Amino acid sequence: MLDPARTVAELRELQELTGDENGAQRVAWTETWATARKWLDKKISDLPVEKTCDAAANQWFTLPGDSERALLIGGHIDSVPNGGWLDGALNVLAGVEVLRRIVEEGTPPVTVRLVNWADEEGARFGRSLFGSSAAAGSMADQDELRQRHDADGVALPDAIARFAVDLDAALGARSELEHAAAYLELHIEQGPVLESLDLPLGVVLGTFGVERHQVTFRGQAAHAGSTPMDKRRDALAGGAKLELELREIAARIGEGAVCTMGGVVTKPGIVTSVVETAECLVDQRHLDAVQLAEMLDNAKAASRRFAQEEELEVEWERIWNIEPILFDERLIELADESIREVAGTSHRLPSGPLHDAAEVARAGIPTVMLFVQSLRGLSHTKLEDTKEEHLELSVRALDRLTDKVISLLADGS
Repeated sequence: MLDPARTVAELRELQELTGDENGAQRVAWTETWATARKWLDKKISDLPVEKTCDAAANQWFTLPGDSERALLIGGHIDSVPNGGWLDGALNVLAGVEVLRRIVEEGTPPVTVRLVNWADEEGARFGRSLFGSSAAAGSMADQDELRQRHDADGVALPDAIARFAVDLDAALGARSELEHAAAYLELHIEQGPVLESLDLPLGVVLGTFGVERHQVTFRGQAAHAGSTPMDKRRDALAGGAKLELELREIAARIGEGAVCTMGGVVTKPGIVTSVVETAECLVDQRHLDAVQLAEMLDNAKAASRRFAQEEELEVEWERIWNIEPILFDERLIELADESIREVAGTSHRLPSGPLHDAAEVARAGIPTVMLFVQSLRGLSHTKLEDTKEEHLELSVRALDRLTDKVISLLADGS
């Protein structure tokens, strides 16, 4: 029998085991993360599942069915430093509870697999979605990953080697998706939309595409006291104008568009000098690829205009990008039905943050996500929270969705 209250209790237990007064400390490739993984393994020890760990350190718990076709339920147990008690862990522990219910009912018509993805957050080395990208076959940047170090100077290959992971061999995780027919993921929203609508649950349409650039304005350093205002080539003026224009670009594009200038480094960076260079980090996101491209074009055009106005030079360097990921329409419909059955009302929304689900969808596997309301829209902080009654509803919704998808797959769809 499904017991959603047990999921909440186990989330609290994990919080006590791997957190402190500052929040969750389950950063991937650390001893605290290893403790959480061992705890998870023990929680499932009484279930008749096959336990394996693939070449990228993803933990798999497989309940064999009458068919090799597999329904995957996924999440991640790693956290950011000083993180919240729900981000990632809810997905995994809700999946544990669904597995328990399926086991009670006998052999399922299709195989059901719970996966705890390794290093979703990328908190230690700045490489998010490590395990899921390895399994999806999209981890193509091994040479770049070899150069990554943490704050203490430890190289990524050395850190993962402590967990028996070799960077090149990690791509062998791809074989785990061989029989995957669908993927489900439950997550806290990490934003304010559902709370603003007074709704506990929502269906995720997909994850935003991202364009991330460093924009560098170059002017001329000059003495702050002796250089008249109309004689200055102040690089920061270009950056400041662009920051304000990004808001207007997002507003013109409309709902779903977000633009952020997340950091500005000025040089020489002293109070007695006009700024010679301003290095600006710009992040743009949208669920629609055409509108995302339009946002980028508009921002580049604006930066050139501001550079001309301020007698500056400007250049753009792409740091990273990913295309928008749209989830499976049939699964979205089933997720919507499941939420309405347990909560009465549903809502469809995109995800601004990326998730392991995006990598699985990129691999061509039908995918959908459920969101549960986040109080105050907060996440990646110890203040992260969700009402317990909403957490329990989310477990019930995931369970309903699991049943619907198993039936769909059993019918050969």
